[in-house]
Formats: sequence, C-alpha cells, structure tokens
Amino acid sequence: MPDSNVLFAFGMVLMAGLSTGIGSLIAFFAKTTNKNFLAISLGFSAGVMIYVSLVEIFQKANIALTAVYGEGKGYMVTTISFFGGMAVIALIDKFIPSYENPHEMHEVKEMSPEQKDRHLLRMGMFSALAIGIHNFPEGLATFTGALKDPALGLAIAVAISIHNIPEGIAVSVPVYYATGSKKKAFWYSFLSGVSEPIGALIGYFFLMQFFSDKLFGILFAGVAGIMVFISLDELLPTAEKYGKHHLCIYGVISGMIVMAISLVLFV
Repeated sequence: MPDSNVLFAFGMVLMAGLSTGIGSLIAFFAKTTNKNFLAISLGFSAGVMIYVSLVEIFQKANIALTAVYGEGKGYMVTTISFFGGMAVIALIDKFIPSYENPHEMHEVKEMSPEQKDRHLLRMGMFSALAIGIHNFPEGLATFTGALKDPALGLAIAVAISIHNIPEGIAVSVPVYYATGSKKKAFWYSFLSGVSEPIGALIGYFFLMQFFSDKLFGILFAGVAGIMVFISLDELLPTAEKYGKHHLCIYGVISGMIVMAISLVLFV
C-alpha cells in the first residue's frame, strides 16, 4: 500500500474526528443555535452516508466477496456483514444510558456559567466517552474507505465531519454549564473525537497485515451497516428535533444528489 494513500487516509480521519472541536467553538462564539441550518446540515450528512453506503460501499463489498465465495454465497456474506455492522453499533448504543447518550443534543443558548451542577458535568463527561466509543468504528470506516478509494474516503470524511459538529456541542454545553470553564469544555469535546484516529491506527496496525478481498468485503459491508444505522438512529432524529420536517428531508435529498454527482464524476 503506497505511503501517500495511508497518509491521505489518516488525514481524512483526523479531519472527521477533530470536527467535534468545531462544534465546541461554535458553542462558544454563537449566541443561539441556528436550528434550520443544523437540521439541513444533519439531513445532508445522513443523505450522503445512506446513499454512499447502499449504492457504493455495499456494492464494492459484494464485488470483493463474490470474487472470494461466488455470486450466491458472496451476496449472503455481504448481507450478513451489513447487518452485523448495524448490530455492533446498536450494542454500543445499548450499553450507554439513555440520559447520557450523545443523541441527546444541547443548544448553544443553554450555555451559562451562572449555575454549576455536578450532574451536568457528569453528563458531559459521559457524553464525551459515549461519543468517543461511537467515533471509533467511524474512524475505521473513514480510513478503510480512503485507502480503497480516496474520492470515496473524502465523501465519508465530510459526512462524518458534519455529523460530529453537533456532537461537539453536546459535550461542551453541559461541561461548560457545570464548570464555567471554556477550556475544560473544549478539551473534553476535542478529546471525544480523538478516538476516530485511534480507530484508524488500530485498523492500520492490526488489520492491514491481514488485508485481503475477504477481509475488505466483510469490513466494508459492516461499515455500510454502521453508517446507515447512525444516519437512521442519530442524524435524522436529531435533524427533526432541531428543524422542520421538510428541511431535514431537503437536506437528505441534497446530500444524496451531491454524493451521486461526485460518484459519477470522480469514482
């Protein structure tokens, strides 16, 4: 594997993971959350992730596994791996208490140093931990995608970056509200995104030595399942919460169109 491809893949993962820090900065410099913009952005990210997962990633995984197992068995292994990816991320969700789950987003206007609450600090810290756990497979997904196809890796990285911004807000708001410290809030938010490059590093050092069409196909199909699950379980409900239903749908369709055009032009 060329070194330039590996460096590019790590660069994409860093961009995606550390965008939680962007969410934290937005929380500090904006007085209120622009709900309509956030709803469209989250819908756009979901549209990109759903389209690229079902149209491109699943298909490439199936091609690789069909070459190994044959047409019928290859498709069956692809399908099982796809739903296996969903099962992995669903299990991660199950072991995170709902009141500390990062899906519970916060608005910028909630930030106030006037009251300091230990419960909020605990919630912020657990949100950072939960988001870190969620980001681990995302990092592996971005890294794998970028190694296989740089254009595809860039699309995945951009979609995940958009989706990580409100997660950064979700961490920084309760921590700042509890401590009054912007520095602590930013660092907790920033560190929650570090697990994405850690996921990529583990993928590189432990999986690359065993890399084959079989491993690639299973991993890529699982990544497709993870991304679809995140879109349906996290991005779309959050977009609906922040904005009007139609804005969310317009964002989804726009994301699919942009992804479709980029696949036609660059992949």
